Amino acid sequence: MSEPTGTGPSPWPGRARVGGRWALRVLIALTGALVAVLLFGRISAPIGPFDATLAFRPTGGGASVAVPPLGALSVDVYDGPLHLDVALQQVDQNRARALANDPVRLAGVVGEVSADLRAAVVRLAWTTAGWAIAGAALTSLVITRRRREPVIAAGVTAAMLVGTAGIGAATWRPQALSQPTYTGLLVNATSLIGSAEDIVARFDAYRASLEDLVGNVGTLYSALSALPAPADGGETVALLHVSDLHLNPAGFDLVAQVAEQFGVDGVLDSGDITDWGSEPENQLITSVGTLGVPYVYVRGNHDSAATAALVAAQPNATVLDSSSVTVAGIEIVGMSDPRFTPDKSTGDDDAGDAVLYESGEELLKFIRGLPEPPAITLVHNPKLGRPLDGDVPLVLAGHTHERRVGRFDEGTLLMVQGSTGGAGLRALEGEYPEPLTCSVLYLDAETGRLQAYDDITLGGLGETEVTIQRRTVPQQEGGDSTPDDSTPGDSTPGDGAPSDGTGTGTPASPTG
Repeated sequence: MSEPTGTGPSPWPGRARVGGRWALRVLIALTGALVAVLLFGRISAPIGPFDATLAFRPTGGGASVAVPPLGALSVDVYDGPLHLDVALQQVDQNRARALANDPVRLAGVVGEVSADLRAAVVRLAWTTAGWAIAGAALTSLVITRRRREPVIAAGVTAAMLVGTAGIGAATWRPQALSQPTYTGLLVNATSLIGSAEDIVARFDAYRASLEDLVGNVGTLYSALSALPAPADGGETVALLHVSDLHLNPAGFDLVAQVAEQFGVDGVLDSGDITDWGSEPENQLITSVGTLGVPYVYVRGNHDSAATAALVAAQPNATVLDSSSVTVAGIEIVGMSDPRFTPDKSTGDDDAGDAVLYESGEELLKFIRGLPEPPAITLVHNPKLGRPLDGDVPLVLAGHTHERRVGRFDEGTLLMVQGSTGGAGLRALEGEYPEPLTCSVLYLDAETGRLQAYDDITLGGLGETEVTIQRRTVPQQEGGDSTPDDSTPGDSTPGDGAPSDGTGTGTPASPTG
């Protein structure tokens, strides 16, 4: 008779002990890894012009970029246990200056920032993995005091890191980068970005339209040939008067095109070639040196001393400041605006009129010391020309962004140019930007007397017309054609209508 067999001891207690041992190992490894990552798992790295810190945090997937004190933006770009934190700390002035001064680098700034961020994230991943594995192994050794446990903890941690990376790669959502969530003051970023994109789009269409217009040489010349001649015999000097370019590239294009098409002998710029006179703004100014004709300039209230110095450095340019220059036999005197808008201590406030008048008096002393009065006096603000009334025949100015012509009480002719830059790119924020304006002046080569001038106007966005209007200037006798005294002295844009009482005009409006 056989004896009954037993079932033997149950395997589950042993399996439970093994499972518990591995659970404890995972817990110890995870705890050590998290502590090490929280304490040491961060790096500092340059990202474009910024100094930034990067770190992984155990707060869920996705990424966030903090821009203190403005707020932060978050992107739900991947899933997983680790969240990427990027904090922009400060702008490195040297890198920012180098970037702003190099148009090639500036154009590729997005690619440079992307490359910097990619390299920083890769370095952070390796740094985080190293600290996590080291933290897990050290914690395991301290708690268990067994030699093989740190190796096991390191292996467990490496496996978890590989799994985390796999989850991130499998759930990667690049389309989420275009849908960030903003906090703090950056909640307005969507409207600001929309506005900037709108301005860029409008400018692209605007400049394309202007290129068609100013490039239509044949149409311009056919219209010009129908206008009355600027002089009845004798040699004529043609000078192009521009003002208030305000960094609009289309304005610089217009100056180059008109200077070439009309064969001018020189360009007279009555200031505000920039917006704030900062060094990054000055890159466009070098185009002045490519015009191939003399360029005479006075500093406006938006131009800095650095701006004036850069203009003066161009091979064909002269900056006037209580000084004179002769262009094609025509003597020109000029003075820079005494005010600088960013620096309120220069008088750019309610007391500014007194500062302008004092500068005008200083310029008058210089003019009275010359053997003969100059043919043209170039200033930025029309009010600076008021003390010159009766001592000079012609004052050219800008500043108001409104073209006007009139005479002071004693007969001095004042010609205020509009904005050759359409008041700059900021004007694109409106429904329509201001028109771009400039004038070609025709002077008798022997006497320097202004005989006629062509007012050239390019329509703003939504318009496809170039207008050329020629006006002749008769000799003044006894102070004829004197407009309101408020017209020459006014410095408020849009305040009052221009007074064109200086002659007759014949318009021509060729379409582009």
